[in-house]
Amino acid sequence: MKRFLFILFSISSLSLYAQSYTQKRNDLFNRTEYYDSNGRMIGYSKTNDLYSREEFYNSHGNLQYTEKWNDIYDRTEVRDRYGNIKATRSYNEIYDREETKDSYGNMNSYTKWNDIYDRYDKYDSYGNKVGSYEYNDIYERWEYDDY
Repeated sequence: MKRFLFILFSISSLSLYAQSYTQKRNDLFNRTEYYDSNGRMIGYSKTNDLYSREEFYNSHGNLQYTEKWNDIYDRTEVRDRYGNIKATRSYNEIYDREETKDSYGNMNSYTKWNDIYDRYDKYDSYGNKVGSYEYNDIYERWEYDDY
Protein backbone atom coordinates (compact mmCIF):
# COMPACT_ATOMS: atom_id res chain seq x y z
CA MET A 1 0.00 0.00 0.00
CA LYS A 2 2.85 2.39 0.83
CA ARG A 3 4.48 1.63 -2.50
CA PHE A 4 1.23 2.39 -4.36
CA LEU A 5 0.80 5.72 -2.54
CA PHE A 6 4.44 6.65 -3.25
CA ILE A 7 4.04 5.90 -6.98
CA LEU A 8 0.75 7.81 -7.10
CA PHE A 9 2.31 10.81 -5.32
CA SER A 10 5.39 10.83 -7.56
CA ILE A 11 3.32 10.66 -10.76
CA SER A 12 1.01 13.46 -9.61
CA SER A 13 3.97 15.66 -8.65
CA LEU A 14 5.57 15.11 -12.07
CA SER A 15 2.37 16.03 -13.86
CA LEU A 16 2.10 19.23 -11.82
CA TYR A 17 5.68 20.20 -12.66
CA ALA A 18 5.15 19.85 -16.41
CA GLN A 19 2.25 22.30 -16.47
CA SER A 20 3.27 25.72 -17.80
CA TYR A 21 0.20 27.85 -17.27
CA THR A 22 -3.55 27.75 -16.90
CA GLN A 23 -6.25 30.14 -18.01
CA LYS A 24 -9.51 30.61 -16.19
CA ARG A 25 -12.50 32.89 -16.74
CA ASN A 26 -13.17 35.45 -13.98
CA ASP A 27 -16.81 36.52 -14.29
CA LEU A 28 -16.52 39.04 -11.45
CA PHE A 29 -14.01 41.19 -13.37
CA ASN A 30 -15.26 40.06 -16.80
CA ARG A 31 -11.83 38.83 -17.94
CA THR A 32 -9.73 35.72 -18.54
CA GLU A 33 -6.80 35.30 -16.13
CA TYR A 34 -3.55 33.41 -16.75
CA TYR A 35 -1.64 31.66 -13.95
CA ASP A 36 1.81 30.05 -13.89
CA SER A 37 2.42 26.56 -12.53
CA ASN A 38 2.81 27.96 -8.98
CA GLY A 39 -0.63 29.59 -9.01
CA ARG A 40 0.58 33.19 -9.42
CA MET A 41 -1.33 35.38 -11.86
CA ILE A 42 0.96 36.35 -14.77
CA GLY A 43 -1.61 38.32 -16.77
CA TYR A 44 -5.16 38.67 -17.96
CA SER A 45 -7.13 39.48 -21.10
CA LYS A 46 -10.28 41.54 -21.61
CA THR A 47 -12.58 42.16 -24.55
CA ASN A 48 -12.65 45.80 -25.69
CA ASP A 49 -16.07 46.28 -27.30
CA LEU A 50 -15.26 49.79 -28.51
CA TYR A 51 -12.36 48.62 -30.71
CA SER A 52 -13.71 45.05 -31.22
CA ARG A 53 -10.50 43.42 -30.01
CA GLU A 54 -9.05 41.31 -27.22
CA GLU A 55 -6.46 43.10 -25.04
CA PHE A 56 -3.78 41.26 -23.06
CA TYR A 57 -2.28 42.79 -19.92
CA ASN A 58 0.52 41.66 -17.59
CA SER A 59 -0.15 41.17 -13.87
CA HIS A 60 0.59 44.86 -13.19
CA GLY A 61 -2.11 46.04 -15.62
CA ASN A 62 0.19 47.18 -18.46
CA LEU A 63 -1.04 46.48 -22.00
CA GLN A 64 1.19 43.90 -23.71
CA TYR A 65 -0.56 43.18 -27.03
CA THR A 66 -3.96 43.05 -28.72
CA GLU A 67 -5.71 40.58 -31.03
CA LYS A 68 -8.30 41.59 -33.61
CA TRP A 69 -10.04 39.73 -36.44
CA ASN A 70 -9.32 41.15 -39.92
CA ASP A 71 -12.29 40.50 -42.23
CA ILE A 72 -10.42 41.51 -45.39
CA TYR A 73 -7.54 39.02 -44.96
CA ASP A 74 -9.63 36.45 -43.03
CA ARG A 75 -7.13 36.23 -40.14
CA THR A 76 -6.46 37.33 -36.56
CA GLU A 77 -3.80 40.02 -36.22
CA VAL A 78 -1.67 40.26 -33.09
CA ARG A 79 -0.36 43.78 -32.49
CA ASP A 80 2.05 45.10 -29.89
CA ARG A 81 1.11 47.98 -27.60
CA TYR A 82 2.18 50.50 -30.25
CA GLY A 83 -0.07 49.05 -32.97
CA ASN A 84 2.62 47.25 -35.02
CA ILE A 85 1.69 43.79 -36.34
CA LYS A 86 3.64 41.18 -34.39
CA ALA A 87 2.03 38.03 -35.78
CA THR A 88 -1.03 36.71 -37.60
CA ARG A 89 -3.15 33.59 -37.10
CA SER A 90 -5.23 32.05 -39.85
CA TYR A 91 -6.95 28.73 -40.46
CA ASN A 92 -5.48 26.48 -43.16
CA GLU A 93 -8.33 24.36 -44.53
CA ILE A 94 -6.05 22.10 -46.57
CA TYR A 95 -4.08 20.89 -43.52
CA ASP A 96 -6.99 21.44 -41.08
CA ARG A 97 -4.91 23.54 -38.65
CA GLU A 98 -4.43 27.09 -37.40
CA GLU A 99 -1.11 28.61 -38.47
CA THR A 100 0.76 31.43 -36.71
CA LYS A 101 3.00 33.59 -38.88
CA ASP A 102 5.36 36.43 -37.99
CA SER A 103 5.05 39.95 -39.41
CA TYR A 104 7.01 38.89 -42.52
CA GLY A 105 4.71 35.96 -43.33
CA ASN A 106 7.02 33.15 -42.16
CA MET A 107 5.22 30.37 -40.31
CA ASN A 108 6.31 30.09 -36.65
CA SER A 109 3.95 27.40 -35.38
CA TYR A 110 0.62 25.71 -35.90
CA THR A 111 -2.09 24.25 -33.71
CA LYS A 112 -4.13 21.17 -34.57
CA TRP A 113 -7.00 19.35 -32.80
CA ASN A 114 -6.15 15.86 -31.50
CA ASP A 115 -9.28 13.68 -31.55
CA ILE A 116 -7.71 10.86 -29.54
CA TYR A 117 -6.77 12.98 -26.50
CA ASP A 118 -9.45 15.72 -26.92
CA ARG A 119 -6.91 18.55 -26.91
CA TYR A 120 -5.07 20.99 -29.15
CA ASP A 121 -1.47 20.05 -29.96
CA LYS A 122 0.97 22.84 -30.80
CA TYR A 123 3.86 22.30 -33.22
CA ASP A 124 6.79 24.48 -34.30
CA SER A 125 7.44 25.31 -37.96
CA TYR A 126 9.47 22.09 -38.40
CA GLY A 127 6.64 19.84 -37.22
CA ASN A 128 8.06 19.13 -33.74
CA LYS A 129 5.46 19.02 -30.98
CA VAL A 130 6.11 21.80 -28.46
CA GLY A 131 2.99 21.75 -26.29
CA SER A 132 -0.70 21.06 -25.89
CA TYR A 133 -3.88 22.79 -24.70
CA GLU A 134 -6.38 20.72 -22.78
CA TYR A 135 -9.62 21.68 -21.04
CA ASN A 136 -9.89 20.55 -17.41
CA ASP A 137 -13.57 19.88 -16.67
CA ILE A 138 -13.02 19.60 -12.92
CA TYR A 139 -11.46 23.06 -12.51
CA GLU A 140 -13.26 24.53 -15.56
CA ARG A 141 -10.11 25.94 -17.14
CA TRP A 142 -7.71 25.50 -20.06
CA GLU A 143 -4.27 24.12 -19.23
CA TYR A 144 -1.18 24.49 -21.40
CA ASP A 145 1.71 22.02 -21.13
CA ASP A 146 5.18 22.54 -22.59
CA TYR A 147 7.26 19.65 -23.89
